[in-house]
Amino acid sequence: MVKKTKKSGKLLKAGLVFIIAVTVLGFVLKLSLEKIYPTDYSEYVQKYSTLYGVDENLIYAVIKTESGFNKNALSEDDAKGLMQITPDTFNWIHSKLNDGEFTHDDMYNPEINIRYGVYLISYLLEEFDNTQTALAAYHAGRGVVNKWVKNPDYSSDGKTLDTIPYKDTDHYVYKVTRYYNIYLRLYK
Repeated sequence: MVKKTKKSGKLLKAGLVFIIAVTVLGFVLKLSLEKIYPTDYSEYVQKYSTLYGVDENLIYAVIKTESGFNKNALSEDDAKGLMQITPDTFNWIHSKLNDGEFTHDDMYNPEINIRYGVYLISYLLEEFDNTQTALAAYHAGRGVVNKWVKNPDYSSDGKTLDTIPYKDTDHYVYKVTRYYNIYLRLYK
């Protein structure tokens, strides 16, 4: 009997050590993932996601894909800031919002950039009523995607894309969707 008790005690201690180790490892892994998938600028993301009715995790996924959370990002196409707003897109959004004396250089301001980017995503989600199609429009442009959805080679229902003909846009949608699913799991 005594041997069973000592053996049971050792097994209990080993089990506790294992549970503690797994818990600590899980905590460290979650912290590591939170560094890889940040929620920087959360005050603006939350504010404008709420205002325009967009899931904030989708916005984080777009920001991660577009700029890697670099507020000073600049593309070859002169897209600026966190959500990479081009001059033409800036002008279109600016005319829709009809607000103030902003210029395209203001896209380096995180709050203004996020406001414009979230507005655009909200608009595209309403227009296309499908997240992947809206993301394709965010990347390739509304006009291009409107042509694609009218083409039966790319859309079977005339509303959503079954196939994205631009390889870079297809990859973009895949990447944002993958990040979005990770954000959903991390920040329930």
